[in-house]
Amino acid sequence: VSALSRHPGFLQIGGGINAENAPEFIEAGAQAVIVTSYVFKDGCVNYENLDKIKKAVGKEHLVLDLSCRYRSEPGKDSGYYIVTDRWQKYTDEMVTPELLDDLSGYCVEFLVHAVDVEGKANGIEAEVAALLGNSCEIPSTYAGGVHSYEDLEKLKLLGRNRVDVTIGSALDLFGGR
Repeated sequence: VSALSRHPGFLQIGGGINAENAPEFIEAGAQAVIVTSYVFKDGCVNYENLDKIKKAVGKEHLVLDLSCRYRSEPGKDSGYYIVTDRWQKYTDEMVTPELLDDLSGYCVEFLVHAVDVEGKANGIEAEVAALLGNSCEIPSTYAGGVHSYEDLEKLKLLGRNRVDVTIGSALDLFGGR
């Protein structure tokens, strides 16, 4: 809260955010709140919670975290599915152009973690980057695997120059090169 108040309208905050506590972070100066598990409950989109948090802070202050992991198993469509609970629990929600279009009516931005490569600094998930570049009508930020300037160029190309990026583990500050 101290950091938010020192830099109003600049920082976003996530982790344990729900419709009840989200307004206090916006009032403290957060540009937006980031939400995953509150919206993706019991394996699917909980539209009741999504509506509640949108009403609590407004679409313009809501970022949906679509952390996704690839899943291929018998009886299921192969693809990137939203995961919750520290990226351990698969939902039934596959990240598709249709889902992105549907959810874009509720938020100002998507934060998309490519979980399989997150923190490894071994390259990006090209399929996720291309999906965002081809299908996202609102701003999106990609996270996961970036380790070189070549990865940034690849992300720019696959994301059609429409996808932002966040980098952590690749930076020397966090032990990367």
